[in-house]
Amino acid sequence: MNHKHVEIYTDGAARGNPDGPGGYGAVLLYTDTEGAQHRKELSAGYKKTTNNRMELMAAIAALEELRIPCDVTLHSDSQYLVNAFNQHWIDGWIRKGWKRGKNEPVKNIDLWKRLLEAKKPHDVRFVWVRGHDGDELNERCDALATGAADGENLLTDPGV
Repeated sequence: MNHKHVEIYTDGAARGNPDGPGGYGAVLLYTDTEGAQHRKELSAGYKKTTNNRMELMAAIAALEELRIPCDVTLHSDSQYLVNAFNQHWIDGWIRKGWKRGKNEPVKNIDLWKRLLEAKKPHDVRFVWVRGHDGDELNERCDALATGAADGENLLTDPGV
């Protein structure tokens, strides 16, 4: 593809995982045709959720924000998210009717399906980054996610 390149950093957080409040954060970066750099930050908090659901929601929200097909590098400290694509777990889950290992249902199917739909128009490369290891944008996403989890007016996660 010869599209605009977007760098996305994401993180999810949950307090008292799996039954506490949680939130996600995302930072989107791109340079326009005139060379101007743009940055957008996204976050939202939920009353009751899980860390993995928030990791997925961060990626979903960021990809759903894109209005045109893009080349995307998505950075996440979630091996759950990154390995699902880079290790092709998701292909196996789909092939097996959203089952994994010992014929157990895949968790968070609603969000995996939404993520697949959100990434469909884009060429997305997933990159794992070590969390809490000094990566400035990963740290910013963590602050957005935890701030959202600790915030007011929390949303309801329908999948929990």
